[in-house]
This record gives sequence, structure tokens and C-alpha cells, in this order.
Amino acid sequence: MFKKFDPSEDVSTSTQVKASVQRGIKSQIHASHPNLGEAVLDELLPKKPPLVQYKIGPHLMLYCKQSPDKGGDEPVFFQHRDGPILPTLKFVHTYPKVEFTSVTVDKGAIPFLLGGANVMCPGLTNPGGEMPSDDDEKNGLEKGDGVVIYAEGKELPLAVGMMTMSSRDVRKKNKGNGIEVSHFLGDGLWLTEEIQ
Repeated sequence: MFKKFDPSEDVSTSTQVKASVQRGIKSQIHASHPNLGEAVLDELLPKKPPLVQYKIGPHLMLYCKQSPDKGGDEPVFFQHRDGPILPTLKFVHTYPKVEFTSVTVDKGAIPFLLGGANVMCPGLTNPGGEMPSDDDEKNGLEKGDGVVIYAEGKELPLAVGMMTMSSRDVRKKNKGNGIEVSHFLGDGLWLTEEIQ
């Protein structure tokens, strides 16, 4: 999604997010990442200054924090179509103690992830891979859930993406694409310091 992203060419319009819309964004983030409490979200995304929304292409929104000292806006979250609102990797690296919904892939998946490939099911189920556990009634992760992707033996995440099947199906089928990667280390969004 951001493999060839260039903010000078790909960003079309920007608008300041209204307070009511920003509350809606916070509630969507909280629904996607239930470990984030209201207090943590208020600290990460304060009311002042408000977020700025940038439109990228026909279906992608990039939410940025205004940084008056830098002169530009710092990307913090993004959303593709009506999918989950996902954090940028730089934002996750800035706040490593914040517990976003996450998975861990085995060491064999690292080079593929750094190349922008999607996460295959065996990368999540092999020794070294981890996903939230499934209950009798509820899946640990549902199809369409946004996740931050860590790698075995690494303390900071390598990518962010969306589940293409539930965690129960990933464990049962153990074949095919498990996570669609939206943003990874070294892509255009990672290389973007700020948007002007």
C-alpha cells in the first residue's frame, strides 16, 4: 500500500479533523485495540492541536498530528477504505510500551516482511509465531482486524496489517495468506518524516 508512497506526489487534499470526528476515530482505535484505555488514547491523541486528515489516492486516509516545531504534520494513523484504523510504525516505535493488538511471526518470515510480502499462515503457526488465543466461543482475532506485526527475537515491530482470516482459521487451515501487510519497515510511509 505504501511501498512507493511519495508525500510530494501522492497526497491530494488535507483537512483539519473536527472534534466529533476525532472522538469517532479514537473510539474506532479503541475497538480495534482494546488494551488501549481512554487515558492512553487521550495522551496519544490530545484534543489540541487537532488531527489533520490527508487523502491519498481514492481510498486511503492518513491521519497526522500537527507539529508546530517541525513545520509539517507527523503521520500517526491510516485507514484504507472502511477497514480498521492502523498505527504507523514510527508511531508504534515512539510508544513501545503501548499495547496495540499484535501478532508475532517466526524468524523465517522476516526477510519476506521487509520486502513487503504478506504474512502466510505458517509464519504465524510455526514455533516462534504467536497470535492471541481462541476461546470456545470467540476467536482471538477476527477476519479484518488490524494488527501490529512483531518478529521472533525482535523487540520492535516490522509491519502493520489486516487479518485476512480469523486466528482460528489460520490455526486450522495453516495454508495461504494470513495477514495482508499494509505498511512495513523501509516503505514510503516509513521514510516520510512529515507531510507539508
